[in-house]
Formats: sequence, C-alpha cells, structure tokens
Amino acid sequence: MYLIVGLGNPESEYEKTRHNMGFNVINVLAKEYEIDVTKSKFKGLYGQGTIEENKVILLKPQTYMNLSGESIREIMNFYKIEVNELIVVYDDVDIEQGNIRIREDGSSGTHNGMKSVIQNLGTEEFVRIRVGIGKKDNNIDIINYVLGAIPEEDREFLNDGIIKAKNAVIDILKNNINFAMNKYN
Repeated sequence: MYLIVGLGNPESEYEKTRHNMGFNVINVLAKEYEIDVTKSKFKGLYGQGTIEENKVILLKPQTYMNLSGESIREIMNFYKIEVNELIVVYDDVDIEQGNIRIREDGSSGTHNGMKSVIQNLGTEEFVRIRVGIGKKDNNIDIINYVLGAIPEEDREFLNDGIIKAKNAVIDILKNNINFAMNKYN
C-alpha cells in the first residue's frame, strides 16, 4: 500500500495559495480516481482507494505545514507503511512555476513542512515531488509570497505543475520512480 501525501495548510484562507500545491495534487488525484478524502484521523484528512492497480491512501495533514510530519508518522505507524511506499508532494520556490522535480531522497531545503517530515520519520530517503511555484521577485517576503493570493497570470502555470505532479504520481505507481524521473526531471 502506498501513502501519497500532499502538504498544505488546512484552513480555507490558505486554500488558494502557493503553499497548498500538495493539497491541490491530492485533490485532483482524488477526483480522477474517485477517492473520498474526508476521513478525519491521524491529524489529517485521508481516503483509501486504488490508483493503477495499487492500493493507496491519500493524505492531507491538518496540522499546518510546520507539523506535517506528525500526521504522516501516525498514519504510517498505524498502517505499517514503509518509507519506500511513501510519496510526498509539496511546493518549492526554487523551481519555476509549472515545472516539477522528483527525487528519491534529499534534504528539506528551506521547506519547513519537509523539515517536519524528515524529523518525524528519521530519514531523508523517501520519494518526493516538488511542484514549482518559482519566486520571481526577490524583494517579496517569502512568507507573503507562499501564503499570499495568486495573481491570475500565475494560475495557469501553477495548474500545469499540479497536473504534472498528479501524472508523476501515476507514473511512479504504474511504472517506477526511475521512469517518472526520466520523464519529468
């Protein structure tokens, strides 16, 4: 069984921000594969289903970004999910809008949600899909950028990244991580 996690913030005021790219990817996967992500447990919202003949759990931690790892650790412990069955999807300011990057391991960089995940799991060795939200203007405060309203001209690029990330999850499940990395990186 695979655990596919999208990182984001739970309240509606954050729903349409760059920091919720992970939640958005979970939402499009859930819609496409008719997985109801409304069960509330493990400090998150989750649902179980099948994607490309693989049993999956889709999870949106409800702890706020900086504590995301707590939710992931709890559900992994309960379902006895190994780190090689985990895929984490999240936003990245260092990747251009509309692009994604897939890695099998690595540090958290400047992303506090990933810092929490790595700290709670005790490892950096799990698959992650970073959805580009590319910060164009270095004069803008990073917190205001990731949590601020998205201008209309950026929405199309960000939606492209969400769809690419969704397709990357499917390719990982259907084929394998190397196939997906060769296709999208």
